[in-house]
Amino acid sequence: PSESFIQWLATTLMDATTDKAPQVQEQIYAALCYVGEAEPEEVLRCCDEYLRQHDKLAYPHRVIILKAMETVVRNNIALLDKSTAKVVIFLASNEMTKSKVIRDWQEAASSVLVAVGQRFINKVMEEVLTKFQPGILPHYFVLQTFANLSVSNVFGMVPFLNSILGTMLPMLGMAKQDHMKSVFCYALQRFSESIQEYLANLDKAPDPTVRKDTFSNDIFSAYEVLFSSWLQHREAKLRLAVVEAMGPMSHLLPGEKLEEQLPKLIPGILALYRKHAEAFSISKSLCQILEASVDIGSRSLDVQLDPLLGTLHPQICAPADPALPLTVKNHTEVLRCFTVLACSFPDRVLAFLLPKLESSNERTRVGTLLIMRQIINSAPSQMEIKKPFILSSMKLPLQDSSDKVKRALVQVISAMAHHGYLEQPGGEAMVEFLVRQCALASELQPKKQAPDAEDPASDSVQSISINTLLLLSTTVDRMSNVLWPYLLEFVTPIQFTNALTPLCRSLMYLAMKKEEEGESASLIRYDGNANLPSPYALTARLLVVSSQPHAGACRGAAALRLLHVLHGSVHPSLGPLWSKRVPLLVERIEENTEQALSQKEWEEELLLFLQETLAAIADSAWIGQFVVEMSRQLSSYNGFPMEKNFLYKCIGTTLGACSSKDLVQKQLQELLETARYHEEAEREGLASCFGLCAMSHLEEALSELEQFVRSDVFRRSGGLFSIFKDRSDNEVEKIKSTLILCYGYVAAHAPQELVLSRIEADILKNIFQYFNTKVLGIKVETKDLTLKLCLIRSICMISQAICKGGKCGDFSFSHKAELVAQMVEFMKAEPQDTMRTPVRQRAMITCTYLVILEPHLSDPDRTELIDTCLAGVLALSPVPPPQVLYGDTMSALKDLLKSLLQRNLTPHGLQDMFAHLGPWIKSSKDHERQRAVEISAALLDFYLSALNVSTVIPFYNLSVLIALFSPRCSDSVPSVRLHAVDCVYCLLYIQLCYEGFARDHRDEMVEGLKALKKGLEEPDFTVLFHACTSMAMRVPPDQLMSLLLALFEGLVDPDRNCSRAATVMINSLLKERGAVLQEKVPDIMSIIHSKLEEVDEEHIRKAAQQTVYILASQHKSVVVSSLLGSALPFDSHTCTMWRSLATEPALTSQILEQLLEKVNRDVPYKESKCFLLGSGSERIATPLPLAATCALYEIMSAPEAGPAVLGLYAPLFVTLLLRLSCSVGVQLPKSLQSRERRSSSSQGPAARSLQPCSSAVETLKAMLVRGGSEEVARAVDSAGAWDLMASPERHHDGIAVLAGAMARHAGPRLPLIVKNLVPTLSSVFDSQRITTTAFFAELLGSNVVNDLLLLETVLDGTAGRQKDPCTLVRVLVLRGLGNVAAGSPDKVRKHGAKLLASMVNGMDDKDDPHNLVALEAMSSLSKLLDHVEERDIQSMLLHIAIRIRPFFDSEQPRLRRSSIVLFGHLSRFSRGHCELFLEQILNGLVTLLLHLQDPQPDVVNACKFALRMCGPSMGCEGLRAMFRTHLREGRSLHYGEFINDVCKHLVSHVQMQSFPEMLNRLILTNLFYFKSAWVDIRAAAPMFIGFLVLHVDEDHCQQVDLDQLISGEQ
Repeated sequence: PSESFIQWLATTLMDATTDKAPQVQEQIYAALCYVGEAEPEEVLRCCDEYLRQHDKLAYPHRVIILKAMETVVRNNIALLDKSTAKVVIFLASNEMTKSKVIRDWQEAASSVLVAVGQRFINKVMEEVLTKFQPGILPHYFVLQTFANLSVSNVFGMVPFLNSILGTMLPMLGMAKQDHMKSVFCYALQRFSESIQEYLANLDKAPDPTVRKDTFSNDIFSAYEVLFSSWLQHREAKLRLAVVEAMGPMSHLLPGEKLEEQLPKLIPGILALYRKHAEAFSISKSLCQILEASVDIGSRSLDVQLDPLLGTLHPQICAPADPALPLTVKNHTEVLRCFTVLACSFPDRVLAFLLPKLESSNERTRVGTLLIMRQIINSAPSQMEIKKPFILSSMKLPLQDSSDKVKRALVQVISAMAHHGYLEQPGGEAMVEFLVRQCALASELQPKKQAPDAEDPASDSVQSISINTLLLLSTTVDRMSNVLWPYLLEFVTPIQFTNALTPLCRSLMYLAMKKEEEGESASLIRYDGNANLPSPYALTARLLVVSSQPHAGACRGAAALRLLHVLHGSVHPSLGPLWSKRVPLLVERIEENTEQALSQKEWEEELLLFLQETLAAIADSAWIGQFVVEMSRQLSSYNGFPMEKNFLYKCIGTTLGACSSKDLVQKQLQELLETARYHEEAEREGLASCFGLCAMSHLEEALSELEQFVRSDVFRRSGGLFSIFKDRSDNEVEKIKSTLILCYGYVAAHAPQELVLSRIEADILKNIFQYFNTKVLGIKVETKDLTLKLCLIRSICMISQAICKGGKCGDFSFSHKAELVAQMVEFMKAEPQDTMRTPVRQRAMITCTYLVILEPHLSDPDRTELIDTCLAGVLALSPVPPPQVLYGDTMSALKDLLKSLLQRNLTPHGLQDMFAHLGPWIKSSKDHERQRAVEISAALLDFYLSALNVSTVIPFYNLSVLIALFSPRCSDSVPSVRLHAVDCVYCLLYIQLCYEGFARDHRDEMVEGLKALKKGLEEPDFTVLFHACTSMAMRVPPDQLMSLLLALFEGLVDPDRNCSRAATVMINSLLKERGAVLQEKVPDIMSIIHSKLEEVDEEHIRKAAQQTVYILASQHKSVVVSSLLGSALPFDSHTCTMWRSLATEPALTSQILEQLLEKVNRDVPYKESKCFLLGSGSERIATPLPLAATCALYEIMSAPEAGPAVLGLYAPLFVTLLLRLSCSVGVQLPKSLQSRERRSSSSQGPAARSLQPCSSAVETLKAMLVRGGSEEVARAVDSAGAWDLMASPERHHDGIAVLAGAMARHAGPRLPLIVKNLVPTLSSVFDSQRITTTAFFAELLGSNVVNDLLLLETVLDGTAGRQKDPCTLVRVLVLRGLGNVAAGSPDKVRKHGAKLLASMVNGMDDKDDPHNLVALEAMSSLSKLLDHVEERDIQSMLLHIAIRIRPFFDSEQPRLRRSSIVLFGHLSRFSRGHCELFLEQILNGLVTLLLHLQDPQPDVVNACKFALRMCGPSMGCEGLRAMFRTHLREGRSLHYGEFINDVCKHLVSHVQMQSFPEMLNRLILTNLFYFKSAWVDIRAAAPMFIGFLVLHVDEDHCQQVDLDQLISGEQ
C-alpha cells in the first residue's frame, strides 16, 4: 500500500479513539495493531506525529494509541531502525514524564520504552537517564521503567545498575511520599532479581567479570533503610513492598552482614504474619531469606527453628481458597519453607510434625499431612532412613473418619508409593486404605460444592482414591510387585464392590505387565498367597458384577476385561473362546448407554457366554466346584438384589450343564431351604434358576419342588401349609408365591415335548393347590399381592409355553375359561380410579396368551373380559399414575384386544370390539376419550396390517365407524384429534381393501389426512369440519342411512366440537345425498326431535333447524306431513323444527301454501252430540286444520318468514280469518283437552293455548306482525277486539274492528283480500258468512273501498246476502249498507233506491222474531236519509212511518230509540207537502211526549230529537219554539211545567186548526198509557190529560168523554 494511504488510515483510526464505547475503542486498538503489522515504522511515526499534533487529546485516548505502539514495537522489534526507535523513545519519554502520576497514561508510555529497550537499551537509557539526575527525586515512572527494563533485558541493564544504585541510594532519604517509597522498593526488588539472574548465567553474560560483591555494599545500604525505617511504616502496602524487596536483596547481602541481621530479620518477618491477612509476599520473601541463610551455612537458623515451625505450620493448616489465588501461592511458598528446613533439620522437623497427626483439630491433621507429603516428595534423601518411622506414624490417620484427612492421606500415600514406602512392612495397610476409599459409596459422598476456604479440595475421597490407585498401577513401576496379585484379595469381598472398577482396571494393567514379562508371570500363584480368591470365586464374582454393566462407572466392562486377562488362571481351555467373545461383550457395553442396553437381553448374552464357557471347559469336577462356589456366594449378595437374581440364573444355567443328577438335586434342595423368600428379586432368581435347570433336568426340578413340600422343612402336619410354625402368615404366602413362580418358569423353559403332558396333570394341579382359589372347587380368597402376581405370571408363562410350540391348536386347555375368569376377578378387585399395582397389566398379558388357546371363550366370558379390562384402564383418574406402570398396562390392554380381534378378523369382529369401546370414545371425560381413541387407533392399524382380503365383500359397518371417529377429529383434546385422524385413515384403507384394491394402493384423499395431522395442535375447526365431511362422503350408498343415524347419535356428544362436526357432516351429507332418502324422512325427523329433547345446546338447535330445512328443500310434503303428525300441542322442539322452515323465502312460501291447503281442505270441526245436555251438540275441532294452524304460527313467528308472508298475505289473511270464524265456540277433542291442561299447568315457559279459537287468533296476529301490519295488530289489540273475536256473541264486532284497522293501516292489501273473501259469502258455514259479511260491512264504512274501487264489489256481495238464512248475516248486511253513508256518502244517491228498498225489506223481515233485522234496518236507514234523494224516500215515507210506529212502545230500548230517531229523520221529508205524514206526527205526538219520561236516557234523547224534528211540520210556531228551546240535547227538563205549556199550545192549536176531534184522540191515546209497564209514563199520561182538560175552553168541553176518562182511570 502507498505511504499516504497507511498514514490516512492510521490517522482516521486515531481520530476515532474519541468514541466512548469500550467495544469501539477495542476495535480501534486491534485495527491499529493490524495495520502496524504490515507497516510498523510508518504506523509508529504516524502515531508519534498524531500525538505531538494533538497535544490536548485527553489521556484515555492517548492510552489507546500508546498501547497500540507498544504492541507494534514488541511484535516488530527486529524490524525497527534506529531513527524510528529514537522517535518512539523520545515520544514515550515525554508522554511518561509530562505530568504528575496518571497511572494508565504514563504506564502505557513506560511500557513502550520497555518494549523498545528489548533491542535499543542504550538508546532508551540515554534518554531516560537524562531524567534521573543526582540530588533530584526522579519521576515515579522513571524508576518503574528502570525496574521493568532490568527484568526484561537482564544482560543489557545490569551494567547500568551500579551507577543507577549509586545515584539512587542518596535519594532514599528524599522520598517522603508512600508511592515513591514503594517504587524505590519495587526497583530494588527487580534490580536484585536481575543481578541474581545475571550472576546465575555468567557464561552467557556480556561481562563475565561481574561479581556479587560489586553490588553488595549498595544493596546493604538500601537494606538498612528499608529494614530499619520503612518496614516499620504504618502503611500496609508499603510494608509489603519492603518485604517483597528484602527477599531478593537477601541473596546479595554480604554473608557476614546477613548472618548478623538474621536474629533481627527473621523475627521481623515472622511478626508481619500477625499484621497482614494476605501472607503470600511475606512467605515468598521468608523462603528466599531462608534459602540465602542456608546458602551461607548460617548458624543462627538453629535458634530460629522453633519460632519458624510454630509460625509456618498454622499457615498450612488454614485451608487455601482456590477462588483467591494468592492463598494457594502462599501455601506453596510455606511448603517451600518446610522443604528448606527439612533438608537442614530433618529430625527436628519430623519431631515437630508427627505428634500433630494425633491432634483433635481436623485442620491441624490435614495441614500436617500436606507438609508430610511435601517433605516426602522434596527431601527424599533425608527421609530415606525415616520410612519405617513415618509409616508407623500413619496408623492413626488410617482410622480417621474425616474426608479432608482422608484426601490428604491419599495424597501422602501417593507420595509414599513413588518413593518406595509401600514396599516396606506396613505398606499393605496403606494399599488397603486406598482400596477402601475407592469402595466408598458415591451417593454417600457430599455433593460437589462450590470451593470455599473450609474445603478447598472439591473432589470426593473416592474419586481421588480411584485416580491414585490407577496412577500407581499404571505409572509407578516399583508398585507392580506390591499390587500384584495382592489387589485380587479385594475383588470377591462384597464390601469392595464400589471399588471394583478401578480394581479391575488396575489388575488388568498389572496382569498385562506380567504377561509382558512372560506367559506364566501373570498366572496367579496360590502357594504363597493363601488369601487369594479361587478361580471359581473370581469367575463367579466377575461374571455377576458384569450383569450390571453400567453400574459403578461401567464396572461391567472392567470386570470382563479382567476376566479375559485371567483366563489362564481360571482354566487353560478358555483362551480361544474368551479372546473371541469377551471383546464383543465389552464392545456391546461401550456402544450402548444404560438406557439403550436392555437388561434382559444383556443377561441373556452373559448366560449364553456362561453356557459356552462351561461347554469349553467340559470338566464336570470343575463345573461342580463352580456351582458350589456360586451357591456359597449367594448369601454375600444380600442387599444386592439385581446381582443376586443374576447369580441364581448363573446357578441354574450351570446346573443345566451339570451331568450329576445327585448334585443337581442336592443344590436345588439347598437353594429351596436357604432362599430369602420375602425378597422379590430372590423369589424371581430362584424361580429363574429352576426354569433354567429344567431345560436339562425337568424331572429333577419337578421332583425337588414336590419333595420340598413333603420335606420336614415344609410338612403338612397342621394344615395345608403349616410351614415353620413360628413363621408369619405373610412369609408362608411368600413361599407359596415362590413355588407357584417356580412352576411357571419350569413350564416356560422346559422342552415343550416334555412339559405339555405335565402342565395340567402336575404343574397346574400344584399351582392351584398352593393358591387355594376356586379354580378346582376350593375357595380361600387371598389378599396377598405377591401371591396374586406370582399366580398371574405363572399362568402367563404356562400359556406362553403352550403357544410357543406352534401346535397350540392341537392342545385343548380345559382350564382356560376358569383361568380367564380368575384374571377378571383379580382386575375387578383393583381400585377403579387408581393404579397402585401391576395386577391389571400382568393379568391382561396373561389373558392375551390365554385367549389364543383352544377352546374359544364363550361370548359372555369374552364380553366380561373386554369390559373389565377397558374399565380398569380407561376409567383411571386423570392425575397421572406411575407413568411406566400406566404405559405398560396400556400396552398390555392393546395387545389383549388385538389378540381377541385376531380371533375374529372380520367386520363383525371389528364392530363387536367397538361396541365395547364406543361409550368410552364418547365419554364426557377428556382422559377417557383420549385413552379410548388411542386404543382404537392401535386396533384399526393392527386390523389393517393383518387384513388379507381374498374376495370382495362389503365392509358393512364402515358407516357406523366413520360416524364414530370422524367427529372426533374435531375433539377439543389435541391427542384425541390426532388419534382420530389415524383411525379414519385406517378405516378408509380397510374399506379400499374390501373393495378389491391392492394393499399398497394409495388414495389421494386418504393420504391427505396425513397433511391434516400437521395442523391439529392449533386447528382451524372449519377446515376440520369439511375434512370430516369429505371422509363421510366415502361411505357407500347402502350405508348412508346407518351413517346418518350414527351421526345423529353424535349430536349429543359431550364434546361440543365433536357434536358440531357431526351436525356439519349430517347437513353436508343430506345436501349431497339426501334426495334418495324420501322414505326415511319421517324417521330422520323423529330422530332430530329426540336429539333436541336430549341436548339443550344452541349450536345443536341451529344445526337441527338446518337439517330440517335441507330435508324440506328436497322432500317438502313428507317433512310437512311428518311435522303435522307431531303430538299437539307442539313441544318446543317441534316448534323449533317448524321455525327452521322459515329460513329461505321460496321454500317458506311453498310450505305455507301446503299448510294453507291443509287448513282449507278438511272441515274445521265436527258436530258431536252432547249427551249430558240432552239433544244439544257441541263442535269438536278436527286435528289437521288445528295442527296446520299451529304450524303456521310457528313458521310465521320466525323473523325470516317475513318475505314469504308478504308474498302470501291475502291467502294467509283470508284463510286464518275464516279459520278463526270457524273456531269460535269450537272445543278441542277430548284426547287433546288433557294435554292442553297439562301444558297450561306446566312450570316451564308459558305455553301457547291449543284452544282452536285462541290458536287461530294468535296465528292471525303473528301473520299480521310478520306481514308488516304491526299497526293493525296493535289497533285491534288496544280495542280489545281479539277477545271479541273469540266470543260467539261479539265475534262480528271484533271482526269489524279488524276490518276497520285493515282499512286504516293496510289498505293496499284489501283488493286481494276482498277478492279471496267474496266467494266465502256463499260458504256453507254460517260462521264464515258472518265473518265475511262483518268484515265487508265495516269496510263499507271506510272511504278506502271507494279509493280502491272496491265499493261495487263489496256492496253487491254484501247486498246479495239480504235473504241469508242466518239472521246475524242479514243484520250485518243492513249494517254494511248503512255504513255506505259514512264510507262513501257521495255514492248513496247513486244506490239510494236500492239501499232504501233493502232497509224497508229489512223492516218487513218476517223471520225476525226479535226484530234484530228491523232494528238494524232502522239504524242504517237513519244514516242513509241524509244522503238519499227526496224522491226516493217520498214514495215509501208513509209505509216506513206506519211500519216503525209500533216500535215506539217496544220493550227493547234499542228498538224504541232507533224507531223514534228514524221517525225524527223522516219528519224532514214531510214538511210543506205531506198532510198524511202530519197525521202520523199527530198520532205519534202523545207517545213521543210521554216517552220523555222513559226510563232509558237514550230513548228520552231520541224523543227530544224527534220532537225537535217534527216541530216545524206541526204548523204551530209556539210548539216549534218550545221544542227547540226546552228539548235541546243535554238540557234538563221540568216535565210538569213543560207538558202544561205544551197542552196550552195543543188546545189552542187544535182549536185554531179546527180539529175538534183531535182533542178526543189525544185523550184516548193517553188513556192507552194508563196501563203502561213504565211507572213514570203511567204517571205522565193522567197529568197530560189533566192539563188538556184544564186548558180546553167551554165550547170544546163536550168533546171530552167523561165516561171514558172515568173508566180509564179505573
